[in-house]
Amino acid sequence: MKILKLMERGAKILGSQYAILGGAMTWISESNLVSSMANAGIFGVLASGAMDGNILKNEIESTQKKTQKKFGVNIILMNPKLHDLIEVCGEKKISHLVLAGGIPDKAIIEKIHSYGMQAITFAPAQSIAKRLFKHGIDALILEGSEAGGHVGPVSTMILVQDILLNMVGYPIFIAGGILRGEIIASMMQLGAVGCQLGTVFACCKESTAHENFKNVLLKANGRNAVTPVQLDKKFPISPVRAIANIATEEFIAKQREILTRFENGEVALDNGRLSLEHFWAGSLRRAVCEGDVDHGSLMSGQIVEIVKEERYINDIVATILREAEDFLTKA
Repeated sequence: MKILKLMERGAKILGSQYAILGGAMTWISESNLVSSMANAGIFGVLASGAMDGNILKNEIESTQKKTQKKFGVNIILMNPKLHDLIEVCGEKKISHLVLAGGIPDKAIIEKIHSYGMQAITFAPAQSIAKRLFKHGIDALILEGSEAGGHVGPVSTMILVQDILLNMVGYPIFIAGGILRGEIIASMMQLGAVGCQLGTVFACCKESTAHENFKNVLLKANGRNAVTPVQLDKKFPISPVRAIANIATEEFIAKQREILTRFENGEVALDNGRLSLEHFWAGSLRRAVCEGDVDHGSLMSGQIVEIVKEERYINDIVATILREAEDFLTKA
């Protein structure tokens, strides 16, 4: 197959059959989903979220019992247990770490390499991408703002033109607003070594996400997946793309309340910011694990526009390969 030929380099980097990464989604990318991805020939990534070393160790061991294939672990660089998590992954012979929530420094990359693991991270601009490769990163993911969860301000199409097309030969994966095989094949024709998909796997049969959560995503369209409105620059809001719900409106009301209290001298700036940060605490778990789709966070990419049914991973992958092959054959 022509698509498999295009995927050879990315698949070799990942150690998987196909050059497709599963996006790490907190509370969703757990042992069952990640092992199912690995067994289907793609590269699953455990989301460590705010885990400590012991919890992550148990999750890795649970995943390893369900698959003999390679999989990775996503680690948030701001996690205070960062070094402990890296050590756990090294001890459990994880092959790849996907670093998110910041720009890793050279020392972190070297520590990962000291365990024989590969390091993958995200780059929001060409200058940062070049610096990361200079510091020894093994591969990059360019994730556009169409993606779900924590996103940057720039779309996938801009990142492709700014970074991918100007860094020919570098191992770069593309993410954000991607699902169909034709798009994946096109990205690799442009020089990408593979692509990362998330939302479609959050809604798949093997996903342990609550049915309420899945049903909201399956019924949503792209314009429902939004980032929060920021009312005042003194109170910056972290851009997190999710399906709008009651909590979205309540968050706007909370911002108005904090802003009014700040202007009236009733609350200090730092305390107001902290209150807004705490608003969403535990909200993703409420939606994904408990099914509270009104007050939980419904993180999702804009690709929900074309994700309309709950399918098995094998079927999703087979469809992607067929679409990609048909596209390449007709080209």
